[in-house]
Amino acid sequence: MNLFSIIKEDFSQPKIQDPAYNSFIELFFNYPGVWAVVNYRFAHFFYQKNFKRLARIISGISQFLTGVDLHPEASLGRRVFIDHANGVVIGQTTIIEDDVLIYQGVTLGGTSLEKGIKRHPTIKKGVIIGSGAKVLGNITIGEYAKIGSNAVVVKDVGANLTAVGIPARIVEEIKKPQKSRAIDALCEDRLEKFEKKIAELENLILELKHNA
Repeated sequence: MNLFSIIKEDFSQPKIQDPAYNSFIELFFNYPGVWAVVNYRFAHFFYQKNFKRLARIISGISQFLTGVDLHPEASLGRRVFIDHANGVVIGQTTIIEDDVLIYQGVTLGGTSLEKGIKRHPTIKKGVIIGSGAKVLGNITIGEYAKIGSNAVVVKDVGANLTAVGIPARIVEEIKKPQKSRAIDALCEDRLEKFEKKIAELENLILELKHNA
């Protein structure tokens, strides 16, 4: 997929993901997060072509205009949406996969000063990161996980889990399928017993008729 097709997807995200979106005109004045991602696309393109100084200039101008500090070497997938945007920091070795939603004040930061290593988190597909959350270090946030507002995450979070608090802890999932299976098994057992009782009553009625 070429660069401009990806940017077209970026521009479509407010209409899809923000219920407050009303018109295309708002895209130019009310969605700095979209512009931060679009500016990043160009900066990242030049960074990969080894025009690193130009890429850093573009990202610096973008930070001034949008309030988002997004390093041009970071890796962003498709349909990444930064809502409200202000104060978002995304570090150099961050990897963000497709369909990730990030709210204002989020930091995807490092915990090491060593050069040449991966210092920042990997955010897998479909993750939602609440406002003010800090995700720090070379950790992985699994697919479709949710990070609560103002959480401080320093350890991996598994797929489909929710992490909240300082330091972040996993909120236990309710295993609905298992519970449902247990209820189904109980119902089947009771139904079987009920059917046996009905059969016994029918036999008793037949005996009574026969004796009468």
